[in-house]
Amino acid sequence: MRVARTSQLFIPTLKEAPTDAQVASHKLLVRAGFIRQLGAGIYSYLPLAKRTIAKVEQIIREEMEAIGAQEFFLPALHPAEVWKESGRWDVMGDNMFRLKDRKGGDYCLGMTHEEIFTTIARAELRSYRQLPQVWYQIQTKFRDEPRPKSGLLRVRQFTMKDAYSFDVDVAGLDKSYEDQRRAYERIFTRCGLDFVAVQAHSGSMGGRESSEFMVRTEAGEDLVAACPKCRYAANTETATSRLPQEADAPSPAKYEKFATPGVVTIQALEKPPYGVAAKKQLKSLVYMADDKPVVAVVRGDQELNEAKLQTATGAQFVRPAHPEEIVPLMGARPGSLGAVGFTKAPVFVDPSLETRTDMVTGANEDGFHLRGVDVKRDILSHGRLADLRTVTAGEGCPRCDGTLDVFKALEVGHIFKLGTKYSESMKSSVLTPEGKETPIVMGSYGIGVDRIMAASIELHHDENGIIWPLSIAPFHATVLTLGSEPELVQAAEGVVKSLEAAGLEVLYDDRDERAGVKFKDADLLGIPIRIAVGKKGLAEGKVEWKLRTSKAVELVPVADVGARGAAILSELKRS
Repeated sequence: MRVARTSQLFIPTLKEAPTDAQVASHKLLVRAGFIRQLGAGIYSYLPLAKRTIAKVEQIIREEMEAIGAQEFFLPALHPAEVWKESGRWDVMGDNMFRLKDRKGGDYCLGMTHEEIFTTIARAELRSYRQLPQVWYQIQTKFRDEPRPKSGLLRVRQFTMKDAYSFDVDVAGLDKSYEDQRRAYERIFTRCGLDFVAVQAHSGSMGGRESSEFMVRTEAGEDLVAACPKCRYAANTETATSRLPQEADAPSPAKYEKFATPGVVTIQALEKPPYGVAAKKQLKSLVYMADDKPVVAVVRGDQELNEAKLQTATGAQFVRPAHPEEIVPLMGARPGSLGAVGFTKAPVFVDPSLETRTDMVTGANEDGFHLRGVDVKRDILSHGRLADLRTVTAGEGCPRCDGTLDVFKALEVGHIFKLGTKYSESMKSSVLTPEGKETPIVMGSYGIGVDRIMAASIELHHDENGIIWPLSIAPFHATVLTLGSEPELVQAAEGVVKSLEAAGLEVLYDDRDERAGVKFKDADLLGIPIRIAVGKKGLAEGKVEWKLRTSKAVELVPVADVGARGAAILSELKRS
């Protein structure tokens, strides 16, 4: 539909945003009549949203096809058996929607489709001659999000483009991964997003390497550490940094236990009569990694990063240990814990502590600490180094002499080198040229389609409403009249036809409303080009031409409108 009339199109705009809406995209998508909420984290997409989503999907399809990807459409309802084969039926926990059929069989609603695509590969791919393969789909996904919020940014039902590559070896995977990375850059650029690709944590997906594509916005829930000097960027779940060398006194020949009654926090130990700076303290934290205890040691003024601990342990899932799990293991309650001489569970120590001496830590006895601790001598003799801490703004870049900035960001895409994680567990293999059976080497590549729409609004809006990039706007132009006189209506109809002939999609505001109402709605909807037909301009054979990205209004001859619109559309296609 290249032309739509506002009087006929369903656009239920609102003057006020919902009281629970906190972020710009949520407020404006509801106010502009793009979405309506059905339940917590569940939204209906109305006609304008469907038009924008369709354009995002078309861009994705064009770029996927450009790298040889083939489109599938797989079930959203999955039998439990395939998830049990991969080992993720239990790992996904409460995040997965589960149900039983009338015969008592276990099923789930798909959060992602690694298992389903692997079952197809297992059944159909037999030889290296059939590889590489790149398959993708645009499909509804489901996640039992515990705290749905922020409109389309944290939901329970969403649309994802997920792609999967199948190669005979790691070199093939590296090429497939690079093809996807470049395609993602083109997709997000074409959608008008200002993004950064960052090193990321693979989480429950597994694999040896992954990258996230992030949009910098205060509405984001991830933290990214980036260096403006060398363009290093990583999610804080994987980011590293340089820290200045600390000047420690030598450790005594033996650490010493001292009484600290009632002292159970880093801050309390900093105060008199103890006066131990947080940088001189060792913070020992007990976690359960796949239900097995581990101890993580970071500096007193640092924060443990749970994703890094998960990577260090190789566990599918980590969580803080409960007090009833800690005391029998450590012999003391939290606040008096330490890793000196502790061998009942694996001990992981952040590398920033490797050479530290004369440190203070808990004694594993309530009300007591140890001082004079030499980390290498007293802890690393039985512990191991692992990157554990969360980097902070102002720390040194790990790649150059620059300084890291840390900012909020919203994930819109994530790509993974899965390797053989799924093909081995689900026994999907092919024959090599030598006739040997080898597991297929896989990659997985996801884009949040709905999130692109929301992220665009987070980046492109003002106090009056949305400012759509031309490439994903529901309509390219809106035409309105500054009055209801027949000559204005007739001229507006002519403008609409000339724009349509030039290939533009047009929303014609034919309502019998005041000009102010039409202007406000045009700004709220965010249509890139606004053309107003009024008596004064028409007397000179001209109409008002205004871009949503500008405050300037230009008078353009009616005869030139189509050509000007065509030029803008042509530039979009070239870029």
